[in-house]
Amino acid sequence: MILEKVIKRIVMQSEYKDFVDKYIDNILTEFKGKIHSIYMCGSIPKGTARPFKSDADFTIVCVNPKDIDYERLSNIKDRLLGEYPVLTKIDTTICSIDDVLSKPNEWGFWIKIICVCMYGHDVGERVPPIIISPEFILDLNTETKEEVDRIHSLLSNASDNTLKTRYIKGYSKRLIRALYSLVLEDTGVWQDDIIKMKDTILDYCEIDSALVDYLYACYLDSHVHVEEFLGIADEVYSYFENALNTMAASRTSFG
Repeated sequence: MILEKVIKRIVMQSEYKDFVDKYIDNILTEFKGKIHSIYMCGSIPKGTARPFKSDADFTIVCVNPKDIDYERLSNIKDRLLGEYPVLTKIDTTICSIDDVLSKPNEWGFWIKIICVCMYGHDVGERVPPIIISPEFILDLNTETKEEVDRIHSLLSNASDNTLKTRYIKGYSKRLIRALYSLVLEDTGVWQDDIIKMKDTILDYCEIDSALVDYLYACYLDSHVHVEEFLGIADEVYSYFENALNTMAASRTSFG
């Protein structure tokens, strides 16, 4: 089975169009000549964004990510958040053209399948078709442990309640995404609607359904005790890691 693009066409609500145009203009002006292309994913390009509840997710592709100064980027985001309070936050991921083309099952998947091009030439068109397989699922999760360890550490050390809420929400979503990747051979599609992800996991994964329901509840309302959440998160990740290791061992046995 070949994965199809999540967002097949841009359907943007009028209240977000001016913001997106201004973000792109600001990025191109601030980093003149250094941007290859700009992408979005999530609710805004899908046309399902909700004022004061949805955030904006951008990805910048350039020749050299070191050309993008994070402080200058942060200044742009802060300024636009002030102008457009309908947004909860603005996230920007940066990668290189080489990342996309040399890692088709990681960055290539992200640009080709998850994102939609808003500016420039879509480098995702140069990524070969992505075939769902154990190899793809393993490659897709190459950095999952590093990401989980990072957000685990951030949450463990957070003293600000706003940050705790943000990290718990992000951690919950990341774990649900990881679990969903395990069932791609069953579904044949990448789903980016989190409730559909959750329901599909419950249909196909052998994990305790209470753990998945807990993560989803935390994604919706992150005001929970950090220690309790981390305990559940560790249990979920342990299940995920074991499933991934079993998949890797099976591939080795039959490879």
